Amino acid sequence: MSADPDVPLASEALLRPVRPGNPFEDTVERLLQTIRLGVLQPGESLPPERQLASRLGVSRDTVREAIKSLADAGYLVSRRGRYGGTFLADELPRHTETPRVTRDEIDDALRLREILEVGAARMAASRTLTAADREVLWSRMTDVRGAPPDDYRRLDSRLHLAIAEAAGSPSLVPLVAENRMRLNGLLDQIPLLPRNIAHSDEQHEAIVVAILAADGDGAAAAMRAHVAGSAALLHGFLD
Repeated sequence: MSADPDVPLASEALLRPVRPGNPFEDTVERLLQTIRLGVLQPGESLPPERQLASRLGVSRDTVREAIKSLADAGYLVSRRGRYGGTFLADELPRHTETPRVTRDEIDDALRLREILEVGAARMAASRTLTAADREVLWSRMTDVRGAPPDDYRRLDSRLHLAIAEAAGSPSLVPLVAENRMRLNGLLDQIPLLPRNIAHSDEQHEAIVVAILAADGDGAAAAMRAHVAGSAALLHGFLD
């Protein structure tokens, strides 16, 4: 892609095509990087949706949803009219209620999660599950889908613990539980984005369906994509 003379070089580097699998979450991360690294100044406008979609390699709907989510979270302001557009808020949200975490701390929790939970999904799919086991997995998945925002983290954690239990290794469950506590502490520092929740619901179903179909590779791939989506948002908001 050739350089755009109207786009700063830093934006050239940051607003690059996202990876397949989590277009919404990666778009949010890319936009937050331009904000948090100071590429955009308070009150400065974002490039038009069409240009952002082209540069990021996503649909305009995805860009629009990402912008709306960041506006709801207080990072952006949308204005209509002749001089309208999307602008960086004059004052950005501050997460002062919890200690600042480093990228290394975030990466450690996320890498451990991938090791534990991708392996758990693959192992669960390799086992012959009882009817009760299968019912628990499906029930936990549907519970998350209907969860109100205040109860989402708890029910999400309960589903992931059920997957660990289905792997058949009692020693695995407390390891997943301990790391989920770390992750939830990080996730509680960022806003719940409705588009991400809807995407997570789809990924949860893909994971559970693959486990119930005894598709180990499919379960592992679906869990890996799910973990990557959370990683993108955590890095975007907290780095």
